Parts: sequence; structure tokens; C-alpha cells
Amino acid sequence: MESKDPMLELLSSLEQIVFKDLSQTVTPSQKTNPFTEFERLRKGTGLKIDDFAREMGVSVALVHEWESKRVKPSTTELKLMRMIQVARTVSTQ
Repeated sequence: MESKDPMLELLSSLEQIVFKDLSQTVTPSQKTNPFTEFERLRKGTGLKIDDFAREMGVSVALVHEWESKRVKPSTTELKLMRMIQVARTVSTQ
């Protein structure tokens, strides 16, 4: 029996809930470059780099790597960024 990572299952479930309407409208041709999506999400949070890193649970150095396009954010990291952006948007409303 295959063991699944509970954190990945939680992230997947949260993403399905948060983005259920959006996921129906996105087509494969609309998929963005991970670096472009990172830049959009990073700016969308309005957080300083150290606060953003803390929210993501990563080092400031890794955020700098993403910003300089030396390291590509993973799909899971991009999902977490989307959730952080949505949570910040909802909390300010």
C-alpha cells in the first residue's frame, strides 16, 4: 500500500477548495512559466522578503534564488504561494 504525505494531501485539498472555480477555466495553453507565476504571486502578497520566506517556511536565500531565476519553485511551493496570497486577500476584506 502506498503511503501518501499528509502535508501534500492537505495542500491538495486546500487548493481544490480555494481554486475550485478557477481550475475549471484554466486550459493547458494558459499555464504560466513558474518564474512568471512566482513574481506575480510574490508581489501579490505585499510581503517583505523575510516575511514572505517565513510564511513559506523557507529561507530568505531560497526566495532570492527564485527571484534571480537560478532555482525554479516547485509545483507544491507555487500552490502554497497561491494559498498565502488568497489568505492575505481574504483577511484584508
